[in-house]
Amino acid sequence: MVTQTEKQTRTVKLPRTSKPFWNSRTQDILLPILGTLGFLIVWQLFSASGLTRLPGPLSLWTDTRTRQLLMYPFYDLGGLDKGLFWQTLASLGRVAQGYSMAAVVGISVGILVGSNHLLNKAFDPLFQFLRMVAPLAWVPIALVALQQNQPAAIFVIFITAVWPILINTAEGVRQIPTDFQNVAKVLQLSRKDYYINILFPAALPYIFTGLRIAIGLAWLAIIAAEIVMSGIVGIGFFIWDAYQQNYISEIILAVIYIGAVGLLLDRGIAYIQRLILPKA
Repeated sequence: MVTQTEKQTRTVKLPRTSKPFWNSRTQDILLPILGTLGFLIVWQLFSASGLTRLPGPLSLWTDTRTRQLLMYPFYDLGGLDKGLFWQTLASLGRVAQGYSMAAVVGISVGILVGSNHLLNKAFDPLFQFLRMVAPLAWVPIALVALQQNQPAAIFVIFITAVWPILINTAEGVRQIPTDFQNVAKVLQLSRKDYYINILFPAALPYIFTGLRIAIGLAWLAIIAAEIVMSGIVGIGFFIWDAYQQNYISEIILAVIYIGAVGLLLDRGIAYIQRLILPKA
């Protein structure tokens, strides 16, 4: 027999529901959706009223050419006639190459300059000067120096992305507490052990800050470079070609691709940062 007291003390395990999650995330989910919908509605009203010649967001579906690009992003008819997936993938390939080189050079030189007071004094003004040069200003220099569009575009990405990585890495190294350095001297750590156990862990938050800034700049740089350069597959050239043929709805669709990919790139670097630095 089960007594009344035993019945009362029994705990009933209720199935878990997603209600607490939605209660805590309602504003985070609904407000961005409502804000985006409001922006699109206002844009469509402005376009329909004739206040602007820019097509409204509904033109992405009502325009036949744009609808085909939206529904068939993977088509490939050869040459430059490719879907937006392949255009974006070509741009991403260039970004991957230029950004990887920028990360290697930026982190290496940043550690070297940050660790040496004299080198920092000698080169910091030069780095600050070069980082102010707009990406488009490097395009003609790269074309003259390299003579080909593909390596020139990769160089533009590299020279645009390297400075935030380098400068933030150097700053992270300079900000290492003196106590850490004193501990390394007391323990008589080798240079290798010092770098692995002290320098890199202490400088990583600064390094990732530079990497996140650089990936956004790299994505912006390749779009600008491809608009100027002709005859290469890429989302930037796609926009310029659509502009020349007055396909404004296609430009809007390409801009949506650019924004979405840029957001994913930034979130990807942030995700890697959280994996390596959980408390960041």
